[in-house]
Amino acid sequence: MMLRLYAAATTLATPVLRRMLKQRAARGKEIPARLPEREGHTARLRPAGKLVWVHAASVGETMSVLPVLHALAKQTNILLTTGTVTSAKLAETRLPPGAIHQFVPLDVPAWTNRFLDHWQPDVAVFLENELWPNLLLGCDARNIPRLLLNARISTRSTNNWRYAPGTAGRLLGGFAAIHTQSAGDAKNFSALGAGHILQWGNLKFFAAPLPADATALAALRAQIPGPVWLAASTHPGEDAIIAEAHATLLAAHPLLVTIIAPRHPERGAEVAALCGNAPRRALGQAPEPGQIYVADTLGELGLFFRLCPFAFIGNSLAGFGGHNMVEPALLARPALTGPHNENFVEAAARMREAGALVEVADASSLAQAAGYWLDNPQAAQKAGQKAAACFGGAVQLPDRLAGLIMAAMP
Repeated sequence: MMLRLYAAATTLATPVLRRMLKQRAARGKEIPARLPEREGHTARLRPAGKLVWVHAASVGETMSVLPVLHALAKQTNILLTTGTVTSAKLAETRLPPGAIHQFVPLDVPAWTNRFLDHWQPDVAVFLENELWPNLLLGCDARNIPRLLLNARISTRSTNNWRYAPGTAGRLLGGFAAIHTQSAGDAKNFSALGAGHILQWGNLKFFAAPLPADATALAALRAQIPGPVWLAASTHPGEDAIIAEAHATLLAAHPLLVTIIAPRHPERGAEVAALCGNAPRRALGQAPEPGQIYVADTLGELGLFFRLCPFAFIGNSLAGFGGHNMVEPALLARPALTGPHNENFVEAAARMREAGALVEVADASSLAQAAGYWLDNPQAAQKAGQKAAACFGGAVQLPDRLAGLIMAAMP
């Protein structure tokens, strides 16, 4: 009954959703020319042969699944859907040759049916907690096997789902397999009646190190001969805290360059204005000693992780849930974070235990922690080596998951 009511409600909401999409496009949150994809329309032809459809919500999920996509590309056609402009731009440069990117349709029955009828995937793969009822039930109606990879579910969400056991069973029971990020996630999914749960490890621990252009890295090193550190994937509310920490650190390090890489590069002008008209990479401006530098470009985080001896990871002070501290760890860089790492509990625990993660609460403690590693570069390097060791002995999970997907294909 709840699923039927949901389908009816989303259908009735169609005019409102269309207005919302246009408003998002006006704010740069959608690509106007590609808005039809959000209703299941496309000008792209379905490739001949078998097709694996993978849905990743945004940049983080896309980054984590890229190694799996590259393993699959050797065997079959790939369709990747995402829901954000930044993830679409990332897909343009990082997808394997021949793979297709589309924006996922909003979860309206007519739109999801149009999407599925056109692409006719042979298997559907969803990342983390992307549980869209009309899409999932549309797959079931067409006998499309579906998998949930790197799945996560909080205890709070598990308790909420217990109030709707029939709906939970219908949606979760339709997955041919659920591969979870951690033992805790596996326990929560099992409590909701899900079956065929796999605990093969967190996919975000096994991603290849972020790439970097060697020429660009050499140029930045020449432009920043003095001390430098990075605040990566920041959210609104965190930039001011970082700017305050930077001002404190200048007393001991007058030539310090603090790099702020906002999670959403379109915030570059806003962040630069907040930081005293700081130079911006998106405008081709160079960093200046003693100033903040705004790294508001896409796909260059690997460059800045390599440039800096350590990094603060955003969405953990003013935001909620944190971002992926494994990315700097794979490049032997330790991390600073705020107290909110709910989306990376296991990774944070590993790094904390190894002495490769320091949690801060405000500008003062951030400046103190960053100042220690700036004053003691050998300690930062040692902590970075410990960070890399936390995730260095992993099995080849991407290949293993690609095999799972291919085995599910009819």
